[in-house]
Formats: sequence, C-alpha cells, structure tokens
Amino acid sequence: MRIFKKFFVVLLVGLLTVSLSACNSSNTTTDSSSIKDGTYTATVDGHNGEVSVEVVVADQKIEKVEVTEHGETPIVSDLAISEIPAKIVETQSLGIDTVSGATVTSNAVLEAVALCLTEAGFDVEALKNASASKDKEDDLVLDVDVVVIGAGGAGFAAAVTANQEGASVIILEKQPKIGGNTILSGGAMNAVDEGSETALKNKDSVELHYTQTFEGGSEKGNPELIRTLVENAYSGVEWMQSLGMEFEEETFTVLGGMWPRAHKPVEPVGTGFFIAFQNYLDTHENIDLMLNTKAEELIVEDNKVVGVIATGETGNKITINAANGVVMATGGFSQNIEMRQEYNTLWKDLGENIKSTNHPGATGDGIKMGLAANAALVGMEYIQLLPMGDPETGSLSGNIEQGVENRIFVNKEGNRFVDEGERRDVMTAALIEQPDSIMWTILDSHDYPTGEEINNFNEKISDLVKEGRAYKADTLEELAKLIGVDSDNLVNAVSEYNKFVAGEIEDEFGRTLKQDPIDQGPYYAALRVPTVHHTMGGLMIDTGAHVLDTDGNIIPGLYAAGEVTGGIHGANRLGGNALSDIIVFGRIAGQNVASKK
Repeated sequence: MRIFKKFFVVLLVGLLTVSLSACNSSNTTTDSSSIKDGTYTATVDGHNGEVSVEVVVADQKIEKVEVTEHGETPIVSDLAISEIPAKIVETQSLGIDTVSGATVTSNAVLEAVALCLTEAGFDVEALKNASASKDKEDDLVLDVDVVVIGAGGAGFAAAVTANQEGASVIILEKQPKIGGNTILSGGAMNAVDEGSETALKNKDSVELHYTQTFEGGSEKGNPELIRTLVENAYSGVEWMQSLGMEFEEETFTVLGGMWPRAHKPVEPVGTGFFIAFQNYLDTHENIDLMLNTKAEELIVEDNKVVGVIATGETGNKITINAANGVVMATGGFSQNIEMRQEYNTLWKDLGENIKSTNHPGATGDGIKMGLAANAALVGMEYIQLLPMGDPETGSLSGNIEQGVENRIFVNKEGNRFVDEGERRDVMTAALIEQPDSIMWTILDSHDYPTGEEINNFNEKISDLVKEGRAYKADTLEELAKLIGVDSDNLVNAVSEYNKFVAGEIEDEFGRTLKQDPIDQGPYYAALRVPTVHHTMGGLMIDTGAHVLDTDGNIIPGLYAAGEVTGGIHGANRLGGNALSDIIVFGRIAGQNVASKK
C-alpha cells in the first residue's frame, strides 16, 4: 500500500549532511577490471552554492552515495538531496530522472557523482544510459473520511484542519514532493492584525485591505469572498504559528501588494509552511500522504462527490472512497499553454515564448475534473503576469528586490517607465511596451549592506553576482556599463527618484511607496522579463468553500481552495494575497468537509 506517513523528510536549514545506503545490484554497464574500489569526493555548483558528495565503491559496485555538504533550500531540494543518491545505489546507474522543481540541485548531485565514478574507472556514459523499470503494483481500494487532491499550501491547510476536526484524511499529490507553488513563493502573506502597533504604524486596516483587494482586481472579485479573505487572514497567520511556524516581526510591501501588510516567514521562501505541515503529518494519526499519485476523476453518485479515482506511480488504479467528501486543491493552469491560450483575452500572446513562475504540475487538472462534475467556472480570462521573471526560466529565482520601497525599474535605455508600486498587471503591461520587453531592477546597499545577504528566494546576492545573474558596481556609471544601458539616463533616473524620496518633487509616474534613496554603493542590477504567475479564474465557490454547479447550486461533497478556484481576486491579484487565500479557504474547506457542512 503506497501510503506514506513520513515519506517526505524535512531537513532543517542548518542540516548539511545526509547519509544514505541501499542494497547493491550487479553492475553490467562497465568492465569491472577497470574499476578501483575506494572513497571518492567531488564538489560542483548547485542552485545556492556548492554541493559536495562522497561515493564509496566496494567490490567494484557503487556501495554508498552521500551528499556531505550543501547550501540548497530546505524542502525544495530535499528529494534531490536524498532520493537521487539512494536511486543511484539501488539501480547502479546514473539514468535517474531529476526532481521537478529542483532540477539544478538534481543535476548538481548527478554531476558530482559522475565525477567520482569517472575517477573510480566506471564508464559514466553507460551508467547514464542505464535505467531501471518498476513492476506495476496491485490496484487499491481505500476508504477514508476526506480526500484532498493536491499537497500544496491550500491542500495541506485543508487536510490538517479536517484532521484537527476529527476526520481521517488522505492527501493525493501527482508530483514526487509536496509544496506546489506555495513552496516556490517568497512566502509573503498579507494579513492585518487590526489595532496592533504594526497596523497603526502603517495606517492599515481590514477595511483598507478589502478596498485595495476589490479595487486592485478591477472590482471583478466577489465581495463576499473578498470579505471572507481579509477578515480571516490574520487568524490564518495565528493558526500557522500554532503549528510552529515563525514570522518576522515587521511587515513589508511585496511586489504588487500595494501596502506594507505582508508577513514574512523566518524560514526561506515557502519552506516555513511545509516544515510546520510536515511536522503535523509526522506527529498525528489518520492523516496520510500519497506522492506520485495522480487524481484522474471524481467519483459521483446521485449527484454527490463520494471519492476519487487515481493512478499510482507504477500505473496501478487507486480508488479512494471519501465518506465526507473531496477537497480540490490542485492549483491553477499557468503551465498549461493550451489552456492559457484558450482562455486568455487580456494579453496579446501567452504562448510558449512566455515562461511561468509556476511549478511543473500547475496544469489545470482540478479544473478539468470539476468541469466533468458540472462545476461552474468564473474569471478564467484573468491571467496574471509579473514583470519579474528570470529571463531564462521565467521563475522568480534571481529576483534581487527585498521590498517595493527600495528599488526602481529601468528599461534597456536606462529610463524608468512605470510606478514600481503599482498593480502587477499595470507594471507588466508597461514592461511589455518597452524595447525588447526587458527591464533592470536597480537598488543599492541599503538592502545588501555586506553583499552576503540573501534575497527572498534564499539566494545569496554574492552568488548571483558570481553566476552573472546579477551585477554589482561601486558607482552607477560603472553599473550602467556592466548592464549596457546609457549611463546618463541611469544616473538621471536615480537622481530624480532620490529627489522624490527626499520629498523635493512628486514622482513623475505617481509613485507613493518609498523608503531609502538609492545612493549607497555598491549598486546592484538584475535583468527581468514578463512571466505568467497566477490564474485568477477557476472553480466557482461560495464563502464555505463549496464548489457550485452551473446552476449556482452546491455540488454535495465537493469543496475547493487555492488557485484552482476563481472569483476572489478578480482581474488582478494583489501580491501577498495568494498565501492568505490558500490558508483562509483551505481551513474553511477542511472545517466544512470534516463536519459535512
């Protein structure tokens, strides 16, 4: 039975070593006479720094592979660090698939092991071409109170809440790891602790959060859903804290967030959420996780959703009967180019040339399953682009900004072109109109005083500079030369911005958010492009997270939370509202499915 209680082992930030061993199988790809037993080591560059491995060869076989040191992001890289070494030993090959979402780390481990095995005398090319197949497992029929489809933030919020309410839960995840888009995010969660010193200092309120969310979505969002979101966001923060998650004391303004109300986790990116969730999973009964298990269709009897049919890792059929119901938490469709093109009406083109920040599994599966159960859709045309994509991958990796208040954007000519505190759609539309649709983020040492600080995605600025993904110079003139923009234009853009920060002039683009001037070298720049980030449309829900059918009626037994839903954010989502959304509506879905409400 492929149900795993502790399948996904969390490595804490300070943990640097992983030791693994597995049974040996005979090596048929290399002339054994050329292989020398011994212990071999190698170090290569990973995503966040160097990855070091140790390989033990005994009896002319790969006996042990161990990652001895690394600086990769916890949880995001855990499977690459743990599973790839184990599979190399198990299969006696290097024909191992990389872990989606951790490709760079996976390749680093494989490259380092290959160096060791080359030194030991193995035919590495033969090992790369060797692979092992798995026998098909038996079909399964399982019974449980609640099935949650998707092991991202919304799915775990629903699953943990349902279990806290006394329900037995199985979480299905088609990917080999947990996290979804949540774990790739910067971790910012908008929430107003009304009456707190922070809210008073920032002149913030739940009502302002509501107004900005409603107006920021071009007044296309459902007011009742928005009200539910903003009124329950801070209790979501407190709930995460009750599970052991820690947040920084001060709030900040995330890209497109409009106001400094984003709570930043202490742990990097979105890992803090899943360290807390994984700890709950490991310490409680009747809540289980099935990875590499793809939900295919909902089981509907007498117009009620009563279970899920899924496909296991080896192609076996898994039928799960859900006595209480099913929670759909499969995320959006940013990685499904066909769906993007089908529903897009806002942008000129969302074809394959436009990359996405999303994880590979964001392909709209839950929307398709919902449609088959007569679910209504809402807002499918509202697809959000960010102006902040990595030029190679479209991801948020390499984004050097620490907050909205301390950076500007300039085009390839060195000129500012937009209010950098505006809505995400406004900023991206302005970027698309610039030469080659590229821009440079410009900031200074107010954000990176030593050069060893990390960005919001657990990347050290010095490493980004070393890798050529960011640029550093002591003066603006030198920086302009490095990035190929007009020096006079860049210097003038920064000078005028600094006058605005000092209160001497109004900003020419109407910007209001500001903190420090850009006047303290060294200065930094990073290239950014438009990227698909969030699909605001999806399954229509009510304030109880019930999925509605095409006649506006509740579909009994079917609930939904997170990016698979529509109607909350309208035409544009505020930065920092996604994590509030997944926790608030994930908890509501979990509470209601547990009690069959």
